Amino acid sequence: MFGLTWVQLSLLLGALLTVAWSWWTVPGGNLNARLVRDVTLYIAIPGLLAVTHGRHLGYRIDRRAIRNSLLLAAIVIPFYVVGSSLPSIRAYYPMWGASPALGSFVPHAAKQFIVVLAAETYYRGLLCVGVRKIGFKSVFISPIVYAFHHLGKPPIELMLSGPTDVLFGAVDYDCNSLLPSVVAHGLGLILLDWLVLHEPLIRPETVLDWLSWLPIPL
Repeated sequence: MFGLTWVQLSLLLGALLTVAWSWWTVPGGNLNARLVRDVTLYIAIPGLLAVTHGRHLGYRIDRRAIRNSLLLAAIVIPFYVVGSSLPSIRAYYPMWGASPALGSFVPHAAKQFIVVLAAETYYRGLLCVGVRKIGFKSVFISPIVYAFHHLGKPPIELMLSGPTDVLFGAVDYDCNSLLPSVVAHGLGLILLDWLVLHEPLIRPETVLDWLSWLPIPL
């Protein structure tokens, strides 16, 4: 298309989708509106491009992908558990007003998981696994955009967003699949929301003491 290679086309679309995502504002706290925007921009459009060009964005599962999913989940889940005790995290989450009642939490978790799937399709699919032919450097394409989209979130989350993006990208790149980052990110956020809606597993004072060396508000 337009004489562009697949990699050039993917990166151009990625840039356009970033602009569109910022332009298409949704009401704060409206998970349904967020779901429509993210599925449209991050799943439907990249998916259509991939299908029409005979490419894939990481929607595949094999033994290596399952193994990497388990390893990545084992790495990130402790961060979610510790983070759920931080005052700044507990004040920010859940982002879309869930309650601990299962009738409220389960639909919330399902919709949030789809939002995560959309994000991973964009960041790790279109901008990493989808352009893996350029080599491992594909892992470093999206961290700046990923961090930009975390502006306004708790400082510790913003600080960790870039390294997290690189880690997720590297694990997905290794197995040519989105499964690891979708599992770690999606189930991790569901776990975080559930923990925030209940008494902390670790005393906030203890976690604040552990992380007191960080030069950011916690």
